[in-house]
Order: sequence, then C-alpha cells, then structure tokens
Amino acid sequence: MPNTLVTGATAGLGLEFARQLAARGDAVVLVARTESRLREVAAELESAYGVPVEVLVADLAVPADVDRVGERAATADRVVNSAGFGLRQRFLDNDLAAEEEMFQVLCRAVLAVCHAAGQGMRERGGGQIINVSSVVGWLATGTYSAAKSWVTVFSESLAGELAPAGVGVTALCPGLVRTEFHQRAGIGTETIPAQAWLDARRVVRDCLRDADRGKVISVPGWRYKAIVTAARLAPRRLVRRSGTAVAGARRT
Repeated sequence: MPNTLVTGATAGLGLEFARQLAARGDAVVLVARTESRLREVAAELESAYGVPVEVLVADLAVPADVDRVGERAATADRVVNSAGFGLRQRFLDNDLAAEEEMFQVLCRAVLAVCHAAGQGMRERGGGQIINVSSVVGWLATGTYSAAKSWVTVFSESLAGELAPAGVGVTALCPGLVRTEFHQRAGIGTETIPAQAWLDARRVVRDCLRDADRGKVISVPGWRYKAIVTAARLAPRRLVRRSGTAVAGARRT
C-alpha cells in the first residue's frame, strides 16, 4: 500500500488531496497545526475509505516542526506540499514577522520537506512529489506571487534532478479555487465573477492525472492556461503593471 504525506491536510486543496489519495487506496499521513481538525479528517478518511491514517501535528513556520515532517516525508512514496496562506495587505504595510512566517511556510518548508523526501525517493528508485504553487507565480502581485514563482521554478529544477531516479515532481499552478484561503486572509471575493472560480475536486483530480503522466507543470482550466501563456509572452513591464492592478483590487 503506497503511503502519502500531505501538508495543509485539514482544509482547501490539501484536504481534497488527502481525500482523493485515500480513495485510491493510499495510507495517508496528515500534517497540519490543529490536532482536533486533524483527528476529524483522519476519522473521515478511515471511515470512508478504510485506509490507515496517521496524524502529525506541526507548524511549518517552526523549523523544528519542519524537521519532524521532513523525517516522515523521507519514508513516503508520495508527498504533497499544500500548506500555505496569504496576506491581505501590501508588503510594506505588513509586519515583517508576518511576511517572514509566510516565507517560512511557502518556501523554506517546501525546500526542507522536498530535500528529505527527494533523497529517500532517489535511494528507493521511485516516488512522486507535488508542490502546490499558483498562477500568480507568473505575475507580480507581491511576496505571495514571488514565493509561488520560487515554488514553480524549484519544482522544475527538482524534477530534472530526480527524473533519472524515476521520481516525478509536479508543480500545481491553479488560479482561483473555492476554498477557505481567501476568507482566512481577509481578501474580498464579492466582485470576482463566478466563471473565474475552479472546483477543488476537479483541480486535484486533474493534477493527479498530470502527475501520473509525468507533467512537471499542471495548470487546471483553459482560462488559466491562457493567462499563463499570456504572462510568459508579454513584456515584463506589462506583467508588472497588471500585477500591481490586481494587487490593489484585491485589497479594496
């Protein structure tokens, strides 16, 4: 039975990854900060799919906790790095501590967990890593988009390094997904048209299909595929201008 470790496993895409991978028959290691929510999800998965579920309480902004997650990830057949959060205000309006915490979770934790998991998978000659990034990694909308740009490029690099060992690495780059993400960050969504939203179940299903096919970049939805293509081809001054407009609009 394959075993999968999922960070951010009690909400959003992380929860959906845990559900769909448990439905496939994977034993699942759930990683998040709140033990009560972890226990609820574990009970749900065990009841619905009859798979072993392990709970690992960890705050990925704390290096010692990240080290514990890395130790467990080193033995996993699949790792999904899905933990993350956003900040509503612009960089200079945020406390530096809040920015550093986001950087720790979005970048350093992914780096450390991938290092441990990648070494273990390389030694065993197989495995799969999925890092949840974002379409905004191709834009310029603040430190969140900068972090997601790093995740995407890092995933591409790691994919090349691990390919000879039979290990796949995929960066999932969705656009707007209906989860708790925006509410938690205090980002208003009232003016966003309904057609811009993606369904979490389909995003994860499409990502797992892409990962199984060996795709390194998974962008769900034709609208967001078009946005990524345009961002790649457009002059950077236009990308910066549009990113500034997007960043301003989401904070009003």
